[in-house]
Amino acid sequence: MSARRKARKRALDILFEADLRGVDALSILAARPADELSAGDYVSTLVQGSISHQEKIDELIHTYAEGWDMDRMPAIDRNLLRIALYEILWELELNDQIAVSEAVELAQDLSTKDSASYINGILGRVITLKSLISLE
Repeated sequence: MSARRKARKRALDILFEADLRGVDALSILAARPADELSAGDYVSTLVQGSISHQEKIDELIHTYAEGWDMDRMPAIDRNLLRIALYEILWELELNDQIAVSEAVELAQDLSTKDSASYINGILGRVITLKSLISLE
C-alpha cells in the first residue's frame, strides 16, 4: 500500500471517528501518536483541508448526491467524499482520477456494495463541472 493510500485511510479513520462521536477531527488528529501517522504530513493535510473546506464540500455533496440526504448517507461514504473532493478541488498537483480511484477502492473495501459506484458518480459529476464551481 502506497504512503498516500495509507494517509487517506488514516485520514478517513480520523474523520469517521469524529463524525460518529460528534467531536472535532483536529483534536483526534492531535491526540494520535506520531508513529501511528507514518504518512503524517499528508494525513494532516487531508484532515485539515477537509475540515477547513467542509462547508463547501458538504454543499457539493448535497447538490450532487441525488436522492441522498447527508444524514442518511453512510458515514464512511460521506467522509470518503469529503477527502476526495478536497483533493480534487484544492490539491491541484494531484490528478483528479487518482483521488477518484482511491475513494472508490476504499469504498469497495469498507462500505456497502453500492457505495463505490455511487461515490464514483458524484465525483465524476464534480470533475465534469469543476471549472464552474466557485470555491469561495
